[in-house]
Amino acid sequence: MDLGLDKKRALVSGSTAGIGFAAAECLARERAHVIVNGRTPARVEAAIAAIRKAVPHAAVEGIAADVSTADGCAAITARFPDVDVLVNNMGIFEPKPFEAITDADWLRFFEANVMSGIRLSRHYVTGMRARDWGRIVFVSSESALQIPVEMIHYGMTKTAQLAVARGLAETLAGTNVTVNSVLPGPTASEGVAGFVADLARAQSKDAATVEREFFRDARPSSVIRRFAAPAEVAALITYVCSAQASATTGAALRVDGGVVRAIA
Repeated sequence: MDLGLDKKRALVSGSTAGIGFAAAECLARERAHVIVNGRTPARVEAAIAAIRKAVPHAAVEGIAADVSTADGCAAITARFPDVDVLVNNMGIFEPKPFEAITDADWLRFFEANVMSGIRLSRHYVTGMRARDWGRIVFVSSESALQIPVEMIHYGMTKTAQLAVARGLAETLAGTNVTVNSVLPGPTASEGVAGFVADLARAQSKDAATVEREFFRDARPSSVIRRFAAPAEVAALITYVCSAQASATTGAALRVDGGVVRAIA
């Protein structure tokens, strides 16, 4: 299937590792012109090199900017005034008891996980509307629908992303600009791998045992009973960004391994 992404300019925030990197690489394979983003030049350059190694024909460049800040978003939009595809992937998570989540934590998570996508989308949607073509994807989480008790502040931001994406899709009714959310379940990203490794060390167990116990105790509704690979999530993101997904908009699309039990 030709996804119709040849020469489309695609910005993926937080794309030096994990789901974001996998999405950037997958888009590059579809001949999109990919813009990689991360917080440091070293990580951005390493991600670009890895994509070029995996995809020799890749058209890829990058920018180091912290999209959790208004200044970071402004730096990106100044360097790249227009894109055809925007994947709002950058996000943070942190297990913490509710009583210990401070006001600063709530605001930090909202700035990083919600405002980053709002700021970038607000800028790029004008050009997409003028060209009557564009794709905006918010990488949310199954935690938007099943708020994790171990990090309620994270779940709140993931739910907020669904509201923003649906509302923005409504404002673009009748155009060829689509806005969707993709909801991964537990995924073996760099951050999750580190979290599992830390737990394994603290509990004197191997990582495989910690993974099994996590799905037994914390995500017992998972059907696949394992962490998804970032590439498995990236495949859905890339399809939603494609010309073939023209009738998919305003949707919250799950790639959660069956964690959410609702049929819809």
